[in-house]
Amino acid sequence: MSTGWLGDLSAWLSVHPGWLAVALFSTAFVESLAIAGIIVPGVAILFAVAALAGKTGMPLTAVLIWAGLGAIAGDTISFALGRMLQGRLGTVWPLSRYPALIIKGENFFRRHGGKSVVIGRFVGPIRPVIPLIAGALWMPWQRFLAFNIVSAAGWAPVYILPGFLVGSALAGEIQPPAHFFAVVGISLAVLSMVYLLLFRFQLGLGESSRVYSWLERSMAKYDATHRFWRLYTNSRPAREGEFPLASFMLAMGAFGLLLLWGQLAVHTQVLEPFNLLTLDWFEQLRQPLLDGPAIAATLLGDPPILLAAATLSCLALIFRGYYAAAAHILAAALLTVVLVWLLKYTLSIPRPDEVMSPPSSGSFPSGHSAGITVFVTLLASFVAGETRYRKRWQTYVLLSLPLLPVAISRLYLGVHWFTDIIGGVLLGLAITGSVRASYSRFDRVPLGTDVSLILAGILWFAFTIGYLFLSWPDALAAYRSV
Repeated sequence: MSTGWLGDLSAWLSVHPGWLAVALFSTAFVESLAIAGIIVPGVAILFAVAALAGKTGMPLTAVLIWAGLGAIAGDTISFALGRMLQGRLGTVWPLSRYPALIIKGENFFRRHGGKSVVIGRFVGPIRPVIPLIAGALWMPWQRFLAFNIVSAAGWAPVYILPGFLVGSALAGEIQPPAHFFAVVGISLAVLSMVYLLLFRFQLGLGESSRVYSWLERSMAKYDATHRFWRLYTNSRPAREGEFPLASFMLAMGAFGLLLLWGQLAVHTQVLEPFNLLTLDWFEQLRQPLLDGPAIAATLLGDPPILLAAATLSCLALIFRGYYAAAAHILAAALLTVVLVWLLKYTLSIPRPDEVMSPPSSGSFPSGHSAGITVFVTLLASFVAGETRYRKRWQTYVLLSLPLLPVAISRLYLGVHWFTDIIGGVLLGLAITGSVRASYSRFDRVPLGTDVSLILAGILWFAFTIGYLFLSWPDALAAYRSV
């Protein structure tokens, strides 16, 4: 297929930059539209338009919003078409030309349910048909809309940022720090290894594992240990008495590593050279172009946003009668606030002096890292708890991703040491493991999504947007590099 028209489009938009917003919205809309997304090379067009937006100085926030709105609109139209064509997807042109794709999409949707709307947006071959199939199979529109918005929020940065950064680099001649690609590559490799080890660890502690069976037999030999096992065993009939072994091991392992890491970070100089190297590397990386996304990411980990999420979810669960779940979410939030404050106050580790107005609290551990870790891992554990054991890793991967930009933003802005970030993550994992293990005693009925939870999510989203808008001027001033 000739790509000359793409060059013509880029040239026209270069002369008429006022149409970039329309081009972003339209391309994302068509790329997400049923079947049209297969025919139109939306990814290539998005990259070209995003590069032009970066080159002309269009604000990144506006670029992401226009692309995200286009993706939401395209998927919503596809969902409505699917509802209209229910039972006739394979007979209506042009859908009749892609029977294998329709079958593959239906199988994917039946296997993953509502999560397929999120996962499918990032899976090329089935991306344009999943919303269509969701509508045809009568997925509730409120649930679809919630998944649609969440997936678009993740999709926009992934598909837009590469082109935008390339365009901005061409315009501003950004110079990356020394060994940039080597550091990024090694970091991604280490992160992937950590994920693999965690999921292998989690799968190896399931009911069918040898470790689980051996421990169950050993605990049954004594009255005290047997009572402990039975006390924390899940009482759902469908679970057949599942003991939260993975949660207990996560809590104990993370707490033990936190103690060891804290000793090394606070009472020795072993990690000091690495802290200084990390600080220097991010100081070289810092560019005005990247300040906005970094500040936005760090604001998403601010206590008001995370506490608002905890409060609204508790209210929704209490309204539905899930008192134990609400109590455990509240306990997780309080534990995070109290333990972070206690450790910061007790240890009083000084922060790096890289911004105009650094936070006044101690450095270790990172409260943002601890808070976002508890938020995403506790959310993932509740969602994954409603799926089969061996499928849970998919939920953990997807919902843990927001942790990364928040944690990295604290390093980029120069308000934390590397040891603070790791300490915060370990503290958050220890809290999540403890709370999930405790909740297992009360886990008797499934936690489904209904209007109250969707409303809580919408209110939290609105609160988050308002908080970002109101906090932005002060954050820009506070996090300005010295």
